[in-house]
Amino acid sequence: MMLTSLDRKILDLLQNEFPISVHPFHELADILGIDEAVLLQRIQHLKDTGVIRRIGGVMDTRSIGYYSVLCACEVEEERLDQVAAHISEEPGVTHNYQRNHRLNLWFTITAPSQREAEDTLRRLENDLGVIIHTMPAEKVYKIRLSLPMGEDDYAD
Repeated sequence: MMLTSLDRKILDLLQNEFPISVHPFHELADILGIDEAVLLQRIQHLKDTGVIRRIGGVMDTRSIGYYSVLCACEVEEERLDQVAAHISEEPGVTHNYQRNHRLNLWFTITAPSQREAEDTLRRLENDLGVIIHTMPAEKVYKIRLSLPMGEDDYAD
């Protein structure tokens, strides 16, 4: 997909400068020098085409006492979509993806405690007939990703 100059500017702002305010999109539109309706239309287009998956905060769940763990399981190819959909329905699952590996379905789950995460994982194992392997992080090396879009002059 070809991104317009405006799309690139919007993506940069959404990643790096999203305002915490009552009217964040109005503020972003002002920065871009466009009408808020135009901004919202472009964001909707980027969502519809899959460029934007979600807009929301990213928190360090450990710093507020939550538990998060990377998980993987082996799922028969013909059941992969069904199992992935079921796992994705869990409120604490942040992402879910297929890998070219014996453990072919991976996801991350976050819960208020390790016990609650383990209880959810045991329930999923029972519901789905799979074994879920957990891989707790020993050290976090990267917690922020921003993809520069190449245009940072917003005063056209």
